[in-house]
Amino acid sequence: MPDVLDASPYDALLLLSFGGPEGPDDVVPFLEKVTRGRGIPKERLKEVGQHYFLFGGVSPINDQNRALLDALRKDFAEHGLDLPVYWGNRNWAPYLTDTLREMVRDGRRRILVLATSAYASYSGCRQYRENLADALAALEAEGLELPEIDKLRHYFNHPGFVEPMVDGVVRSLAELPEEVRDGAQIAFCTHSIPTSAADTSGPVEEHGDGGAYVRQHLDVARLIADAVRERTGVDHPWQLVYQSRSGAPHIPWLEPDICDHLEERHAAGVPAVVMAPIGFVSDHMEVLYDLDTEATAKAGELGLPVRRSATVGADPRFAAAVRDLVLERAGDERGQEVRPCALGTLGASHNLCPVGCCPARAPRPAAAGADSPYA
Repeated sequence: MPDVLDASPYDALLLLSFGGPEGPDDVVPFLEKVTRGRGIPKERLKEVGQHYFLFGGVSPINDQNRALLDALRKDFAEHGLDLPVYWGNRNWAPYLTDTLREMVRDGRRRILVLATSAYASYSGCRQYRENLADALAALEAEGLELPEIDKLRHYFNHPGFVEPMVDGVVRSLAELPEEVRDGAQIAFCTHSIPTSAADTSGPVEEHGDGGAYVRQHLDVARLIADAVRERTGVDHPWQLVYQSRSGAPHIPWLEPDICDHLEERHAAGVPAVVMAPIGFVSDHMEVLYDLDTEATAKAGELGLPVRRSATVGADPRFAAAVRDLVLERAGDERGQEVRPCALGTLGASHNLCPVGCCPARAPRPAAAGADSPYA
């Protein structure tokens, strides 16, 4: 039997994600819910709806969350961590409020939350906290006893998040034709957001061009590129690029777009590109459509060999990282000295978001139904 690990004072973990349609009849209601109040044109909704219909009207994000739930429960059980794991979504069943209601009725009083977004931003962090506050307000209105809820820190630079992505890039390079492999470059991909939202992401002292959102992605990209060089013996040039922009044309968003980047790299004579979606926890719709479908089609038009590396998904190392984050936060709450685990130059993120962190005053990303944290 494994040693019993102490998660006190916490008595449950909530996996909090975005949600997505589970069949053709769900697509339109899902998109209407996601975009309510954002002024998204109906034409844009129809366009994004077609992305889902290409995959039978089913978003892969729900099955990926189920796989992550299984991985977390398996890891916790194997390592003696007696902590039940629940799942709730912002925009589709199982809805966050329903899950919290279930947790309260199960007697859960101190809850940790794992959001499926690894980086700082309004949409990737603060909005999740606002969703939690709204759900608690709904339960309070029902007369239920409210639990105390803490969100786990950003995990973008935890080894359990970074190392699976290193493996993915190495595998993708090996899949390229030998004659172009050593000359291949790496495009580290993440969700584009308005530059104003990026500039105000993270704590106030980190605000500036790109804010914590860009700084964190760049640090992860460097970590992966350095590890790939050590593993392969080849120094592959790289760049941070963006995808899934959907805002009004007059609002500046982070660039370059992945398709524009592929055109530019091809024109520069680059023989091949590996697309590494470091901004995403799983292979959900934006990865499947924007990279595997749209960007791959663009590369085909150009005659540019590309491969897309895997996201972390339900990798056992990520499940172990979540266990580590749970124990780290629990120890900190008990007043113990804790050494957070983090790679790179930025160190471990904060447990408590400071005042002014990722304000909502900037234009909100409107990904018009894409099932990522940034919609």
